[in-house]
Amino acid sequence: AYSFTLPASLASPSFARAATRQVLGMHGLSDMLDPALQAVGELTATACRFTESANYCLSLRYRSGALRLIAYDSHPRHTQPHLATACDIRRHACLRLLARVCRACYGSWGFGDSHEPGGGTRMWASLPREGTTAYGAGAESPSIGGPVTRGA
Repeated sequence: AYSFTLPASLASPSFARAATRQVLGMHGLSDMLDPALQAVGELTATACRFTESANYCLSLRYRSGALRLIAYDSHPRHTQPHLATACDIRRHACLRLLARVCRACYGSWGFGDSHEPGGGTRMWASLPREGTTAYGAGAESPSIGGPVTRGA
């Protein structure tokens, strides 16, 4: 498990991808590299866009045959329902590529309230190792129009 606190700047997604490449390589998980780097890029770019603070947090964890990526940003959930819906639609649109990568890897993704101190929003992706291997081999992927898992 690794955690990084990154500045909310345009250079952060590039740094996050480079750190992810190093971490996966050190732990013999290079076969997961392509989808993991795409997922990290999408999560960190979206965190930079939404965070209201000077930084955000990225967590990488491999356990039980899956890589779990979590980005925490400081953007609070809106209490007014119309604003909350509009914000969710914007965030969902920003994570469209992440959704496709996760589906192609038979993984899952989502976003919701952060239960960490300070609140904000938690975005995550779970990439099973077996699915990422199939992704790299160009295997047939499931339907793009499937359901999205949120808040897990």
